[in-house]
Amino acid sequence: MKTLKTIIIDDEPLARELITAFLEPHGDIEVLQQCENGFEGIKAITTLCPDLIFLDVQMPKLDGFEMLELVEEVPVVIFSTAYDNYALKAFENNAIDYLLKPYAQSRFDEALDKARRKVIEGQQGPYIHQLIADRQKSTGQALGRIAVKSGSKIDIIAVDTIERIEAQDDYVAIYTGGKKYLKQMTMKYLETHLPKQDFVRVHRSHIVAVEQIARLELYSKESYLALLKNGAKISISRAGHAALKRVLEL
Repeated sequence: MKTLKTIIIDDEPLARELITAFLEPHGDIEVLQQCENGFEGIKAITTLCPDLIFLDVQMPKLDGFEMLELVEEVPVVIFSTAYDNYALKAFENNAIDYLLKPYAQSRFDEALDKARRKVIEGQQGPYIHQLIADRQKSTGQALGRIAVKSGSKIDIIAVDTIERIEAQDDYVAIYTGGKKYLKQMTMKYLETHLPKQDFVRVHRSHIVAVEQIARLELYSKESYLALLKNGAKISISRAGHAALKRVLEL
């Protein structure tokens, strides 16, 4: 019988203890590490390369979905969550198994059996990526933070500190505090999920924070530039100018 290497990632000590206890009857599971937050989880996954992880969705510093966005090689995942309507819909739409807290040994064993089959098939990765994409689309909640990974470093960017965002091929460049961060994310997603009263998509390639705009200048007939407080000059399309007028009530 193949031994499955696993990592438990949950911010609640009692939840980690419960999973460990439920794993005791399963001799084919080796727990490599327990992690109490998403930062530890990413490091453990990267260095230990587990076959399977138990992942809590709701964690304070870096939640389960934010963590998975930053993992390059995603192992098979068994999610655990308290009731989260958006998460549950995303799981069900993508045929991903999850444990709804509190859960019994029988339900745990059922999820583990499915996970074993997925490890053998090696086919869960695409489903996880689609799960993340679908959940991003489905949630109506405005973004409060964005997690970005640069090498081994993870930065959590508070949305209210962002000055502007620029499209760069398959990535977006996020500018804040004199720094630039790259993240694989779409402008459409950000346009939809950033607080609408605070951010405006002024051009196909640019989203700006309204409070960062120092003034608007006429560049040519029906063409404007936004001059930001940090000195940046951003082109504004006709549609972007109309959107700005609505927000600024010009």
